[in-house]
Amino acid sequence: IIMSDIFGTIKELSEKYSQYTAENLSRLVKIKSISCQEKEVQLELKRQMEEAGFDEVFIDGLGNVIGRIGNGKRILAIDGHMDTVDLGNMANWDFDPLSGEIKDGYVFGRGTVDQEGGPAAFVTAGRILKEMSFNKDLTIYFVGSVMEEDCDGLCWKYIVEEDKIKPDFAISTEPTNLNIYRGHRGRMEIEVTFRGRSAHGSAPERGINAVYMASKACLEIE
Repeated sequence: IIMSDIFGTIKELSEKYSQYTAENLSRLVKIKSISCQEKEVQLELKRQMEEAGFDEVFIDGLGNVIGRIGNGKRILAIDGHMDTVDLGNMANWDFDPLSGEIKDGYVFGRGTVDQEGGPAAFVTAGRILKEMSFNKDLTIYFVGSVMEEDCDGLCWKYIVEEDKIKPDFAISTEPTNLNIYRGHRGRMEIEVTFRGRSAHGSAPERGINAVYMASKACLEIE
C-alpha cells in the first residue's frame, strides 16, 4: 500500500510537471550545442538543476554538469549528454531545428531525442524527489555530459578518474522508444600496428608481409 501511494504520487507529480519538462527541454533545444561548443547549454542545464532544488550543482573540469541529491553510501548515476550533431543541410528541415516549439504534445528541434530530452526529464525527476523529501541511503548524480557525439566515453572516463565518482548503478537516458533496456550498444576504437620485414622480390619467403597480416586481422574482426 505504501509503495502504491509513492508511485501514485510520482505519477501525479510527473503529470503536473509535464509542461515544466517540455519548457525546460525547449530552452535546451534553442541553444545550438554541437560537441566542444556546449558552454551555453551547460549554463542553462545548471540553472535548471539549481531551480529544481538539487542539493549540489557544479560543472567539472571537462565541462560535465553534475547535480547531486542525497548523501547515501550507494551511488546511482543518471546520464544524458548535452551535445548534438550539427544541423546539416537546412533545406532538409521543414521547421526551424532550433525553434524548440512545443506543439501537439511534442517538442520540436535538434536534440530533443538525442539527447537533451534525457536531461530535461531528469531535472523533473530531481524536483519530484526533493518535493517528496527524498531521504534514502542513496546518492544520486544527474549528469549532463559533454562531447558524447565526438568522443563517446571520454566524459565518463573523466568523471570516474578525475571527479572520483564511481557509481554502483547507472542509467543512460539515450532514446529507447520509452522502453527499458538492460544494456546499450558500446563502441571501441583500437589502433593496431603491423610490422613486416622487407625481402628481395626473388625470395619473398624471407620477408613478412604486413599487408597480409592486416588483411587476416580484418577478416577475424568481421
